[in-house]
Amino acid sequence: MEYTIQNDFLTVKISSVGAEIMSVKTADGHEYLWQGDAKYWSGRAPIMFPICGRLFGGEYTYLGKTYTMPNHGFARKSQFSLKSASSSFVTLELVPNEEILSQYPFNFVFDVTFTLKDNTLDVKYEVKNKETEKDLIFTVGGHPAFNVPLDKGLSFEDCYVEFSKRCEALRVDFSETCFLTHEDKVYEAGGTKRIDLKHSLFDNDAIFLYNVAKEIKLASDKTQRSVTMRFDGMKYIGLWHAPKTDAPYVCIEPWCGIPATDGKTDNLLTKEEMIHLPQGYTYKNGYSVTIK
Repeated sequence: MEYTIQNDFLTVKISSVGAEIMSVKTADGHEYLWQGDAKYWSGRAPIMFPICGRLFGGEYTYLGKTYTMPNHGFARKSQFSLKSASSSFVTLELVPNEEILSQYPFNFVFDVTFTLKDNTLDVKYEVKNKETEKDLIFTVGGHPAFNVPLDKGLSFEDCYVEFSKRCEALRVDFSETCFLTHEDKVYEAGGTKRIDLKHSLFDNDAIFLYNVAKEIKLASDKTQRSVTMRFDGMKYIGLWHAPKTDAPYVCIEPWCGIPATDGKTDNLLTKEEMIHLPQGYTYKNGYSVTIK
């Protein structure tokens, strides 16, 4: 099932599978969201829940039992149900079924709300712990991809991403198999503000940064079109496209969590950067995208 929300500025389509954004078009019909060409990457804007990144060996342990879970968790492939909607917003909901419980032994409600206000799409995550005797342990993140170049007649290298202010950004260091090494380094000496895009940036996979300004813009000096993301509640921001390709898109990924450590099977109780939500409580986070 696909849902459409729209106003005078934007038309946005969202799939019930994974609550994934499928299209973001301006009133002039210009498509800003990557359309999932499998030659490079078939995704468009998957949601990361209840983990971000990879588990070593695809496994974790909890209370002495081993569970398997795919990269980035199960939400991105799960069927969400419609909770509420209007012309300018939609809320989709995920609750555990038997398949989910076999991977993740928790009772939860995960709502994702998409709201349009003028030329901004607001994406809100709301996680409720429905357990009666234990914390809900999870993390959450987004993985939206945007077409690059931003306009006809431009090249990938004509575009850049820029933080709203210069920051002493730290880069998460990954092994060759995209697990943590715990050898994080300063991304650019003297501070990071603008990163000029070139395909070789992603030859070693994603660039994940933290200790950064909470607003980042995808833009070009050769067009007025741009994408600005705010991610106030997210610690990490990732930039990625399929490694060692000329992929015509860039993912801008706001995450709360991180992958497993290389060579280590995570115990969910002690896994780094996980949210421990007490029974009966609700967690809220999200990001917004402003299109010009």
